[in-house]
Amino acid sequence: MQLSEICVLDVVFCSRRTTILEAARLMRQHHAGDLIVVDDADDERTPAGIITDRDIVVDVLGKELNPATTLVGDVMVKLSHLVVARDTEDLTEGAERMRQHGVRRLPVVNRAGALVGVVTLDDLLQQLARSATVLAEIVNKEQAHEQRARR
Repeated sequence: MQLSEICVLDVVFCSRRTTILEAARLMRQHHAGDLIVVDDADDERTPAGIITDRDIVVDVLGKELNPATTLVGDVMVKLSHLVVARDTEDLTEGAERMRQHGVRRLPVVNRAGALVGVVTLDDLLQQLARSATVLAEIVNKEQAHEQRARR
């Protein structure tokens, strides 16, 4: 299964010039724990970084910075450290990349590098649970068929 099939397409994003206060409001409004930071919010939406609710707490509030004047670009995980995946990669590749880099969120980009979605650890766990359920149903049906055949 490709990442494009399970990624959340309605990605909440902001620019580097967004204040931390605005970013927190966006997270609250969209019930999101992160924002993908993009360079061109109106066009290609190329990921430049990511900011999480934890970044806000640890790097802004914990350092007593003013969230109304501190910019996302000053706090975000920058592109040089941002881990992304291609929309054509499969689920296993995405999960392995997340494991290797110790990240819980993986922006998904197309061939041109434009943001198309985001895959989270929760998304992968839900997919795994669905797969486990299908496998359990196979076992149950096989056992039921065997019991009927032996009567």
